[in-house]
Amino acid sequence: MFSFDNSYARLPQTFHRPARPAAARAPVLIRFNQTLAQELGLEVEGASDARLAQVLSGQVIPVGAEPLAQAYAGHQFGQFNPQLGDGRALLLGEVIDREGRRRDIQLKGSGPTAFSRNGDGMAALGPVLREYIVSEAFAALGVPATRALAAVATGEQVVRETMLPGAVLTRIAASHIRVGTFQFFAAQGDEDAVQTLADHVIDRHYPAAREAENPYLAMLTLVAERQARLIARWLSIGFIHGVMNTDNMAISGETIDFGPCAFLDEYDPRKVFSSIDQRGRYAYANQPGIGQWNIARLAECLLPLLDADEEKALEAANGVLKAFGDVFQDAWLMQFKAKLGVAGEEEDDRQLVSDFLELMHQGEADFTLTFRSLSKLAGGAAVETLTDLFTVSPPGLADWLTRWHARIDDDRTPAERQAQMEAVNPALIARNHRIEEAIAAAIYGDFSFFHRLVEALATPYAEEPDTADLRVPPTPDQRVARTFCGT
Repeated sequence: MFSFDNSYARLPQTFHRPARPAAARAPVLIRFNQTLAQELGLEVEGASDARLAQVLSGQVIPVGAEPLAQAYAGHQFGQFNPQLGDGRALLLGEVIDREGRRRDIQLKGSGPTAFSRNGDGMAALGPVLREYIVSEAFAALGVPATRALAAVATGEQVVRETMLPGAVLTRIAASHIRVGTFQFFAAQGDEDAVQTLADHVIDRHYPAAREAENPYLAMLTLVAERQARLIARWLSIGFIHGVMNTDNMAISGETIDFGPCAFLDEYDPRKVFSSIDQRGRYAYANQPGIGQWNIARLAECLLPLLDADEEKALEAANGVLKAFGDVFQDAWLMQFKAKLGVAGEEEDDRQLVSDFLELMHQGEADFTLTFRSLSKLAGGAAVETLTDLFTVSPPGLADWLTRWHARIDDDRTPAERQAQMEAVNPALIARNHRIEEAIAAAIYGDFSFFHRLVEALATPYAEEPDTADLRVPPTPDQRVARTFCGT
């Protein structure tokens, strides 16, 4: 099934611990991502659902697999923990996909490891389905993220606030190396291990950095640039990660660890969903600053590699942090100008975007539907297509629309302008209340809505008649105020 080539397992023993999946009483395949399996080059033709369930719950270890739990540390809500690690996941191994890319195969929720810290290492069904839904929605939206290969019900019960059905997610990633992986070794003063890890990351993710005058500075710069662009993409789709701890920031630039994540309904830059984010550290608008803060923690780990002279190393690191802000601002403006249908460059473009977001905030307008409706307005639809989405009509909206119409007046036809805008403004997102609806039914054994939601989210930029109900914002009684971490 898998053709493994396990580079991380070849790193020194301090980087990982051997791990074995826990027994699952009666594993049942919930969903298998056949398209992703083909992309990975997996040989699954003829494999029964029962066989897939055995392998993807860890009951059968494939030939060539070297199951291990990765060591890492991390800042959690600003507080440093020197040892975290894979407490409820294990890296089964690595494969080279059909495009020559190295991809991790990880089982998440597969039982305790050396890093479980008295936890059970299991995953409840709800968080597994949430991550499956959102990660595959991200893939369809074109946002870098880990992927979901399979979800398997284990037949075991997991103890949280109540007894819940257990499940295992098979997660695919460019790698599971995090900022916190570097922090694990830096906290111990193990500069050799930091360098070994940096060399591994360069070889795996940033081979061009090897040709630079200072490969480690080049790597840091590239990691920062990818993260800045990634967060700009999050904001452009109204996404709130929920737990941007340093152990949840992937060095590859992929979105990782979909725990208490959520998408905005009405636009509010201060919005927080996570039940554990009591002070709003990871609110929607705070994500760029937190991303930069996390890159600063990575830079601290790499200082000895940046320059033997500490002052020069700090100067180089600070240059990367400044560049992070510049890259983010440019990427953010590019994303939102595209959402407004604005081409070219004019001096007040940033103000045009900011003013519209403020009007949306004042009018409690749905983030996704407002931008989608603006696309239709650019194509000649009636102004009510947009204004009806505002709970209250904010002063200045009519004036803004006049400015916007003048700004987008160019040689494109209205139909061309609308098509370009609809290509970046999704009609369908993984709305929080719909995810909860899928989970609630699945807990009682009905996966039909889960399957329907996953399939609909595969074409987020289309307005299919049979998905119209999935595009509707929540009613007051459907609104999800809090999301929860899988642990």
